[in-house]
Amino acid sequence: MEFRHLGRSGLLVSEISYGNWITHGSQVEEDAALACVRAALDVGITTFDTADVYAGTRAEEVLGRALSGERREGLEIFTKVFWPTGPGRNDRGLSRKHIMESINGSLRRLRTDYVDLYQAHRYDYSTPLEETMEAFADIVHSGKAHYIGVSEWKASQIREAHQLARELRIPLVSNQPQYSMLWRVIEAEVVPTSEELGVGQIVWSPMAQGVLSGKYLPGQPPPAGSRATDEKSGATFIAKFLTDEVLGTVQRLKPLAEQAGLSMAQLSIAWVLQNPNVSSAIVGASRPEQVHDNVKAAGVKLEADLLKAIDEIVNPIVERDPAKTESPAQRP
Repeated sequence: MEFRHLGRSGLLVSEISYGNWITHGSQVEEDAALACVRAALDVGITTFDTADVYAGTRAEEVLGRALSGERREGLEIFTKVFWPTGPGRNDRGLSRKHIMESINGSLRRLRTDYVDLYQAHRYDYSTPLEETMEAFADIVHSGKAHYIGVSEWKASQIREAHQLARELRIPLVSNQPQYSMLWRVIEAEVVPTSEELGVGQIVWSPMAQGVLSGKYLPGQPPPAGSRATDEKSGATFIAKFLTDEVLGTVQRLKPLAEQAGLSMAQLSIAWVLQNPNVSSAIVGASRPEQVHDNVKAAGVKLEADLLKAIDEIVNPIVERDPAKTESPAQRP
């Protein structure tokens, strides 16, 4: 495993981190989830990402049990706050009330006294940013989190929050966006701003919800048991990639992966890691062997000719619009 600094902070994270968005507590049984975490630890992954909303808080509980007994100082545990975690009007968003209650719930479920990174899962248009950042500052200053991050924030929002963070003397060091060969909306504005401010990207869906693995074929139904067939496991996120044009284009990447001596999945993960602003790529797994396969992308250097060939193939279907950075669902 290779390690990178998270932005310009002193925190080192594994190039490949383990995330449990659609697996723990929902898609796979707990024994399988625990086996996947064990596999991640065995291959040198030290960075684990989750969120309070995943599987209705169950994902944090499963990860807490899976990491129980591990040396806490040897791990980087990340979680997030924003989406609803209860039926109440204040069980959502980035108000001081929800943030302060949410961090305590996350720490209890994760069985730890602190998280290494506490992230705003989306931008909250209903709460003053000053209120949000002051609550985060109190969490950092109380020792419940070491660093602060955001997820899927626009460049202008990251800049404003970073300025407030400096004034409050807390380290805002990361953004967690969707990023892959097919989804590059952060490249135009978010990445340049983040590079200027010293913010690193922890990217999710480097395999475009599994589409870049090559297992989805044009003109054919999705494989049984795949993410595309399970509404609980992110089927709505993958739908935008399941066109014959996209799937046919992805198949043309197979010879390039073979020439590089990589699987399609490894090529897609290695591709995002070529961006120097990317600190870590999040992978999930329902089987331990997936972890063992994906981790082989760490430390891989892709040659310029290969990167050019990839671009020539995928350019017609790449999404680059910075307006797609955020989801309409997060607006009030």
